[in-house]
Amino acid sequence: MPIILAYKTHAKADSLYNTPPAFAIYVVGLVLKWIENQGGLAAVERHNREKAALVYAALDRHPEVYEPAVPDPVDRSIMNVTFRLRDTSREQDFLHGAEKRDMVGLKGHRSIGGFRASLYNAFPIEGAKALAAYLKEFAKT
Repeated sequence: MPIILAYKTHAKADSLYNTPPAFAIYVVGLVLKWIENQGGLAAVERHNREKAALVYAALDRHPEVYEPAVPDPVDRSIMNVTFRLRDTSREQDFLHGAEKRDMVGLKGHRSIGGFRASLYNAFPIEGAKALAAYLKEFAKT
């Protein structure tokens, strides 16, 4: 039997041989309850796909302005939407406009550049709609 599963090991260590990460377990429990309250994994997936579809549709409507980092829709992430501006000289204008709308964290990785919109599970649909509206508005300027 592995030493960690032997009662004698835990008895000798006053049950401190392997203390479970209580906070991490607690947080996992909260997340699982949140997922259940959303309607389960299938509902969370539908919600995430809907958010991504809104943002990708806004990007794809303006190919003269935006260049998705992953052009083939089959291969696109539903969590992190990455894209570039075709005119890179407008990147600061884009970020400034986003910040005026309380959209932060869109700047891409320091070594790759471009932009990244993270649409993680708890990110609201309203945020994806707001980003899609801004992408449309920026494309018209």
